[in-house]
Amino acid sequence: MASELNGQNVLVKIKAMYPSLSSKEKAVADYVLNNPQEIIHLSITEFSEQSSVAEATIFRFCKRLGFRGYQAFKIALASEVVEPIKNIHEEIKEDDAVFTMAEKVFAGHVEAMKNTLNLLDGKVLESIVGILSKATRIDFYGSGGSSAIAMDAYHKFLRTGINCNAHSDGHQQIISAALLGPGQAAIGISHSGSNKDVIEALRIAKANGAATIAITNHFKSPLTKEADYVLYTTSKETSFRSEALASRLVQLSLIDVLHVAVSVRRQEETLGNLQKIREAISIKRY
Repeated sequence: MASELNGQNVLVKIKAMYPSLSSKEKAVADYVLNNPQEIIHLSITEFSEQSSVAEATIFRFCKRLGFRGYQAFKIALASEVVEPIKNIHEEIKEDDAVFTMAEKVFAGHVEAMKNTLNLLDGKVLESIVGILSKATRIDFYGSGGSSAIAMDAYHKFLRTGINCNAHSDGHQQIISAALLGPGQAAIGISHSGSNKDVIEALRIAKANGAATIAITNHFKSPLTKEADYVLYTTSKETSFRSEALASRLVQLSLIDVLHVAVSVRRQEETLGNLQKIREAISIKRY
C-alpha cells in the first residue's frame, strides 16, 4: 500500500523493480530516474507529453509502486528529492529570524502576483467578464483548499445580483452542473488542475451548454480541457503541497478582478444591492 512506501525509498524501489517492468513502464521509470526534480512540478498530462508515454501507463506505473495514484507518487517523491524546508519557501533558511521569514514569504507573494499579472490575456479576461455579466446563474466549484476560494467568490458575486452558488462537495458539484444550461456559467478552481470532482463538474456543465471557466496553476492540466476559458496563476508552489500559499492569494486576486469588472458592467444593480446590504447588516454592528 502507499502508506507502506515512505518517500525515502521511491527511487530505490524503482531501480529494484526495473527488471520486472514492461517496456512502456521502463520508459516511465527512465524518465523519473533521470528527471526526479522535474517530475514533482508536472501534472500527469505534462509528464505524458514530455515523456511520450500515455497517462494510463504512468498511472499503472504508480500503482505498481504501491501508490493510489500519480499525486500520491509525487508527494512521496518530493519528500525524497526536495529539502523539507523548501515546502515553505525555497529561499527560507532554517536559521532565519522569523521576521526574515516574513520578508521572504511576502516577497514570494508579491512575485506570484506580478508573474500572474504578466500571464493574463486581456482578450480572455474581456470574454469572461462579458459572459459573467450577462449570466443568469454562476456556480463556483472548488475542493479542499480551493473550496475557500469558491466560497469567497460566491460571497463577492452575491452583491452583483446574479444568482450564484459555491459547492465544495463532489456530489453537489455534479448535481449543480447537471442543472446548468445556456446563458449560465461554471467556474472551476483547482491549483493542480487535476481534481477529479471539479473536472467532472465542469465537463457536465459544458455538455449542458453552460460556459465553463477554469482557474488553475498548471498549463495543459486535465481541468483546462473542460474549460472554454482558462485563467492561469503562477507561483513557486507546486500541486503536491497541502497548502499552496501564494497561489491562494493569486486566486483570490483573480476573483477580485472578475468581481470588480462585472460590478462595473452591472453598476446600477450592484450599487443598489450594496446599499441594501449595508442597511441590512447595520443591525449586526454595535
